[in-house]
Amino acid sequence: QAQLVESGGGLVQSGGSLRLSCTASEFALNYHAIAWFRQAPGKEREFVACITGSPATTKLADSVRGRFAISRDNRKKTIYLQMNTLKPEDTARYYCATQNMCAEYAPFLSWGQGTQVTVGT
Repeated sequence: QAQLVESGGGLVQSGGSLRLSCTASEFALNYHAIAWFRQAPGKEREFVACITGSPATTKLADSVRGRFAISRDNRKKTIYLQMNTLKPEDTARYYCATQNMCAEYAPFLSWGQGTQVTVGT
Protein backbone atom coordinates (compact mmCIF):
# COMPACT_ATOMS: atom_id res chain seq x y z
CA GLN A 1 0.00 0.00 0.00
CA ALA A 2 1.29 3.43 -0.94
CA GLN A 3 1.83 5.58 2.12
CA LEU A 4 2.68 9.28 1.95
CA VAL A 5 3.11 11.76 4.78
CA GLU A 6 3.27 15.48 4.10
CA SER A 7 4.86 18.06 6.37
CA GLY A 8 6.28 21.57 6.33
CA GLY A 9 3.18 23.69 5.93
CA GLY A 10 2.46 26.79 7.97
CA LEU A 11 1.60 30.46 7.93
CA VAL A 12 3.84 32.75 5.89
CA GLN A 13 3.64 36.31 4.66
CA SER A 14 3.16 37.15 1.01
CA GLY A 15 6.52 36.93 -0.77
CA GLY A 16 7.85 34.40 1.71
CA SER A 17 9.02 30.82 1.22
CA LEU A 18 8.20 27.36 2.54
CA ARG A 19 9.53 23.91 1.79
CA LEU A 20 7.11 21.02 1.95
CA SER A 21 8.27 17.45 2.42
CA CYS A 22 6.58 14.20 1.46
CA THR A 23 7.95 11.02 3.00
CA ALA A 24 6.89 8.06 0.87
CA SER A 25 6.84 4.31 1.41
CA GLU A 26 8.86 2.06 -0.86
CA PHE A 27 5.59 0.96 -2.47
CA ALA A 28 4.71 4.58 -3.28
CA LEU A 29 8.13 5.28 -4.71
CA ASN A 30 7.67 2.42 -7.19
CA TYR A 31 4.97 4.39 -8.97
CA HIS A 32 6.06 6.22 -12.09
CA ALA A 33 5.68 9.64 -10.50
CA ILE A 34 5.00 11.48 -7.28
CA ALA A 35 2.96 14.68 -7.57
CA TRP A 36 1.87 17.57 -5.43
CA PHE A 37 -1.64 18.92 -5.72
CA ARG A 38 -3.52 21.47 -3.64
CA GLN A 39 -7.09 22.17 -2.73
CA ALA A 40 -8.54 25.31 -1.22
CA PRO A 41 -11.96 25.39 0.48
CA GLY A 42 -14.73 25.48 -2.09
CA LYS A 43 -12.33 24.97 -4.98
CA GLU A 44 -11.40 22.02 -7.15
CA ARG A 45 -8.23 20.05 -6.71
CA GLU A 46 -5.35 21.70 -8.61
CA PHE A 47 -2.22 20.02 -9.94
CA VAL A 48 0.97 21.74 -8.77
CA ALA A 49 3.96 19.62 -9.80
CA CYS A 50 5.19 16.09 -10.40
CA ILE A 51 8.50 14.27 -10.59
CA THR A 52 9.51 10.89 -11.97
CA GLY A 53 12.19 8.49 -10.79
CA SER A 54 15.81 8.57 -11.87
CA PRO A 55 16.63 10.24 -14.08
CA ALA A 56 14.09 12.63 -12.62
CA THR A 57 11.95 14.68 -14.94
CA THR A 58 9.58 17.30 -13.62
CA LYS A 59 6.47 19.22 -14.61
CA LEU A 60 5.06 22.33 -12.99
CA ALA A 61 1.70 24.01 -13.33
CA ASP A 62 1.73 27.34 -15.14
CA SER A 63 0.50 29.05 -11.99
CA VAL A 64 3.63 28.12 -10.03
CA ARG A 65 6.34 27.86 -12.70
CA GLY A 66 9.25 30.12 -11.83
CA ARG A 67 8.27 30.19 -8.15
CA PHE A 68 8.05 26.53 -7.10
CA ALA A 69 10.43 23.64 -7.61
CA ILE A 70 10.00 19.90 -7.01
CA SER A 71 12.84 17.55 -6.16
CA ARG A 72 13.42 14.17 -4.57
CA ASP A 73 15.98 12.51 -2.36
CA ASN A 74 15.67 8.78 -3.00
CA ARG A 75 18.00 7.93 -0.13
CA LYS A 76 15.66 9.71 2.28
CA LYS A 77 12.53 8.55 0.38
CA THR A 78 11.37 12.15 0.40
CA ILE A 79 9.93 14.45 -2.24
CA TYR A 80 10.21 18.18 -1.69
CA LEU A 81 8.22 21.17 -2.90
CA GLN A 82 10.18 24.39 -2.55
CA MET A 83 7.78 27.31 -2.70
CA ASN A 84 9.13 30.82 -3.16
CA THR A 85 7.48 34.20 -3.69
CA LEU A 86 4.29 32.89 -2.16
CA LYS A 87 1.02 34.65 -2.91
CA PRO A 88 -2.28 34.66 -1.02
CA GLU A 89 -3.79 32.61 -3.85
CA ASP A 90 -1.34 29.80 -2.98
CA THR A 91 -3.26 29.27 0.25
CA ALA A 92 -4.54 25.69 0.24
CA ARG A 93 -4.03 22.26 1.70
CA TYR A 94 -1.16 20.58 -0.15
CA TYR A 95 -1.04 16.86 -0.80
CA CYS A 96 1.52 14.55 -2.33
CA ALA A 97 0.19 11.70 -4.42
CA THR A 98 1.21 8.83 -6.66
CA GLN A 99 0.65 8.92 -10.40
CA ASN A 100 1.11 6.40 -13.18
CA MET A 101 2.49 9.17 -15.35
CA CYS A 102 3.90 12.59 -14.55
CA ALA A 103 1.30 14.82 -16.13
CA GLU A 104 -1.07 17.56 -15.08
CA TYR A 105 -4.14 15.54 -16.04
CA ALA A 106 -2.99 12.12 -14.86
CA PRO A 107 -5.13 10.76 -12.02
CA PHE A 108 -3.92 10.93 -8.45
CA LEU A 109 -4.02 7.38 -7.18
CA SER A 110 -3.27 7.66 -3.48
CA TRP A 111 -2.33 10.56 -1.23
CA GLY A 112 -1.61 11.53 2.33
CA GLN A 113 -3.41 13.71 4.85
CA GLY A 114 -1.98 16.92 3.45
CA THR A 115 -0.34 19.94 5.04
CA GLN A 116 -1.92 23.40 5.28
CA VAL A 117 -0.23 26.40 3.69
CA THR A 118 -1.63 29.82 4.51
CA VAL A 119 -0.20 32.95 2.88
CA GLY A 120 -1.06 36.21 4.56
CA THR A 121 -1.25 39.56 2.79
